[in-house]
Amino acid sequence: MQLRPNQRLKLDDTDDKLFYAYPRFVTHVDEGFIQQLTDLYHDRLKPNTRIFDMMSSWVSHLPEEMQFDHVEGHGLNGEELARNARLNHYFVQNLNENPQLPLPDGDFDAVLNCVSVQYMQYPEAVFSEIYRILKPGGVAIISFSNRMFFEKAIQAWREASEAQRVELVKAYFASVPGFTTAEVIAHKSTLPNILQWLGAAGGDPFYAVIAYRS
Repeated sequence: MQLRPNQRLKLDDTDDKLFYAYPRFVTHVDEGFIQQLTDLYHDRLKPNTRIFDMMSSWVSHLPEEMQFDHVEGHGLNGEELARNARLNHYFVQNLNENPQLPLPDGDFDAVLNCVSVQYMQYPEAVFSEIYRILKPGGVAIISFSNRMFFEKAIQAWREASEAQRVELVKAYFASVPGFTTAEVIAHKSTLPNILQWLGAAGGDPFYAVIAYRS
């Protein structure tokens, strides 16, 4: 899988660090999505393990009752990351400029990415890094809905249907030899489109694409 150059384009091609310079202390999905994600984390993550929360924010949606040996955070706004009480450490890095993570090989039991995969311009490189830093048997959980900063999402994502976006993330995993066949969890919204667009409660569809380092 290789995205074409035009598929990587964003409507706003200014420096991402400028767009994310000011903190946004909001959640970008509704409570129903967050609960489904927290439940998924509870089922798939193991306590006392090492977690990498990629493209994170001021909240990680990890189960409150679960404790981990270390939660490493990453994002583009240091103020948001500093507010995140679940992070033991964090760093700021623009993956569209430099997808190589400053993290050791095989160091994490899980890599999480919540509602941010749509902004990756070089997902093949990023998913290769996800594979590199995972321990054998480690899990990667990529979750997303239908919301986005439209001007910062890549063309391949903007122009795709929800089902096509699922296939796109599956292809990202398949582009890296050594991941298991991706598993999909999909809970589509039952609300009419107009109510979803207006942000009505319970309107956010929930998608998660999951694979393991074999």
